[in-house]
Amino acid sequence: MKIKMKKILLIIGGGVSAYKSLDLIRLLKKNGFELRTILTKSGKQFVTPLSLISLSGSKVYEKLFDKQNETEIDHISLSRWADLIIVIPATANMISKLSHGKAEDLATTLMLASNKDIILVPAMNVRMWNHKATQENSKKLVSYGYKFLGPTEGSMACGEFGKGKMLSPKKIFSEIKKYFNEKDLVKSKRLRALVTTGPTREYLDPVRYISNESSGKQGYEIALALKRRGFNTVLIAGPSNIQKEKGLKIIKVKTSEEMFKAVKKYLPVDVAVCTAAVSDFKPINYKKSKIKKINKRENIILDKTVDILDYIGKNNRYRPKLVIGFSAETENLLENSKIKLKNKNADWIIANDVSKNDIGFNKEYNEVTIIESNGKISQIKKNKKSFIASVLSGKIINKLLINGKSIN
Repeated sequence: MKIKMKKILLIIGGGVSAYKSLDLIRLLKKNGFELRTILTKSGKQFVTPLSLISLSGSKVYEKLFDKQNETEIDHISLSRWADLIIVIPATANMISKLSHGKAEDLATTLMLASNKDIILVPAMNVRMWNHKATQENSKKLVSYGYKFLGPTEGSMACGEFGKGKMLSPKKIFSEIKKYFNEKDLVKSKRLRALVTTGPTREYLDPVRYISNESSGKQGYEIALALKRRGFNTVLIAGPSNIQKEKGLKIIKVKTSEEMFKAVKKYLPVDVAVCTAAVSDFKPINYKKSKIKKINKRENIILDKTVDILDYIGKNNRYRPKLVIGFSAETENLLENSKIKLKNKNADWIIANDVSKNDIGFNKEYNEVTIIESNGKISQIKKNKKSFIASVLSGKIINKLLINGKSIN
């Protein structure tokens, strides 16, 4: 199956395997992809600009600052132009630079400024790949959202055998097709996602409120991951400092009632992911003016707030195909989360322990347990919230699309 006019930016790294990029270019051009290439200084030792121009049919970019192209800022314009960025081969040195956020040339500067998926295709000596530094750098990049293809085991140019050999151009091409086929399939099905995130504020008076420490980061990353996979995504966010990315629709709310009204407005959807830490209680009486500290004791009567996850899970008319809730617990993580799964009629509950100091609320990292209604339990170990979101979005795709067909 040919994929028409998908735009790929190839970054040619410095390694013996760089010559294989020429075979990959042939395959991509033959199947209708539009290509642009960046040739790194070290990559130039293995392939020539002329060979890349001849095969790709387009200009080869080499310098960060190009006097012949002053009207465009290449590291921005190229990144925005591409649908996908591929680094072939990704050397140990390139992986190290990226993991430390270095921007030393056009290639590294572009990737640091990119808002697109980046696939790294590693190739190096087996000992270099297995070295603790390379493994740590690779794990860090995965947590940043980079994707890896390979390496695999095999004989290397140096004469040694082991893991470090680059995947064949045919295998790389197959994975690229799979990547775009999945996105196209999601778009063709017009799959819609609704994500709630952040805290809510339940006001006692104009200046005081009941709330919690949720930053909204995990829900934002999930919404972003779903959008990038082709979902028409809306994010309903309580008060937070999350930054809006172009193309992601964000509805900002404050109270649980406002969030509930927004959720009802945007149903039906195919998947609802309720990450928001909605306040469980709100004051029965709201004071229109600031409560003065006159009495030694102020009695505040609380009432339950609307249960948004319960509403979505039990909505006979607009229930999504997949209902996912989050369970923030400080004790009895699995037991309490299983009860929530059943009581809310959810399909999955994502349980996380917010009593730990280094994960959960207002942290960059998370660690979650996925509990499914069929009894299956799996865990995503401590990692960046962006990585957690990437894994969850992949699982959502697999659940909604089986062998290329939507679940009915």
